[in-house]
Amino acid sequence: MPFLRLKDIRGMSDEERVKKVSELRAELARLKTMVRAGGAVENPARIRELRKAIAKVLTIENEDKLGLRKKEEKPAKRTRRKEKKTK
Repeated sequence: MPFLRLKDIRGMSDEERVKKVSELRAELARLKTMVRAGGAVENPARIRELRKAIAKVLTIENEDKLGLRKKEEKPAKRTRRKEKKTK
């Protein structure tokens, strides 16, 4: 399963997000159960990825509920100013 990108999550409907969170939580529970039982997990880093993915989805869900949706804009280029040297 590939990483979830913010742009993809924002493109999902509310129902799709709820379904995705439940899928991610089920997989996380399965992996945690394997660890507790003493079994070897194929990819231990996957647990951390799942936790972060769940947090991303829930964060965007809360942003939408509160009306804090962030715009997808490219940041403006920064220009450097020349600083005057003081003696």
